[in-house]
Amino acid sequence: MSTGGGNTAIFAALGANLGIAVIKFIAFVFSGSSSMLAESVHSLADSGNQLLLLLGGRKAKKAADVEHPFGHGRERYVYAFVVSIILFSVGGVFSIYEGVEKIGDPHPVDTPWLPIAVLVAAMVLEGFSLRTAMKESNHSRGTQTWVQFVRRAKAPELPVVLLEDVAALTGLTLAFVGVVLAVVTGNGVYDGIGTVAIGVLLVLVALVLGIETKSLLVGEGASEVDTRSILGAIEADDDVERVIHMKTLYLGPEELLVAAKIALPASARLEDVANTINAVEARIRAAVPIARVIYIEPDVYVPPAPPAQPTEAIVIKASD
Repeated sequence: MSTGGGNTAIFAALGANLGIAVIKFIAFVFSGSSSMLAESVHSLADSGNQLLLLLGGRKAKKAADVEHPFGHGRERYVYAFVVSIILFSVGGVFSIYEGVEKIGDPHPVDTPWLPIAVLVAAMVLEGFSLRTAMKESNHSRGTQTWVQFVRRAKAPELPVVLLEDVAALTGLTLAFVGVVLAVVTGNGVYDGIGTVAIGVLLVLVALVLGIETKSLLVGEGASEVDTRSILGAIEADDDVERVIHMKTLYLGPEELLVAAKIALPASARLEDVANTINAVEARIRAAVPIARVIYIEPDVYVPPAPPAQPTEAIVIKASD
């Protein structure tokens, strides 16, 4: 099981964030800017997140066993959910705490040119990371908008990196504004306000990421397009009278479970039933290649009985 372009985007983001975290922390040491401290922690948390995504992709490749008969594909969802928790706690909550402390005890930014130069350099590196993530996402995004892609993507790596990069660029902009205002006015409160804004941004991004990943962990079915393709593949067989019911479930980003009960002629022989099921499975896999686990149950369709008609009440009037 491969994460495809997700690994490329992860490695690009990991390299950028490690470098950015180091130079941001150096800028914090010399300038005392709380925005720089918040941003350095943000980049460090992002680096850890990318390592977790790589670990999840590695664990998802483990073969199925007795305890996990459908494999370990959902490991990638678990680690993506952990990423959202880290982004919320380490990145967001810490930044809000540091910003509130700075607002309560403001002090001017020392060596102002250093944090400004670092923020500009960080924007360039984060822009490169975001450009790589967008380029890799375009291979699978199709005609979807970016919001639709983040909400509907079954592989968590690219949406996670995209959200992190967008949050990072926005956070850098907020930090830049806060530092510049603090330098121009000589009031360190603006640096603290920028830090709080960064924390609120990270918390919001973490919540969005957590909600979307939780849905994948609970279990999502096939998209509307894939569902229609699967139904079409089943109903294309002349021996299939109808699909009685069907359910789908993602076992992992690239593995879909399909379970369907189909109606076959009551007079069909066992050999014919087996051949029909094999043909249906082959057509499903051709129509939707990620449908790798398929269970087809043959049955005889019995139309539901019509609802009973209500009986008319007979009213007997007493004679005068």
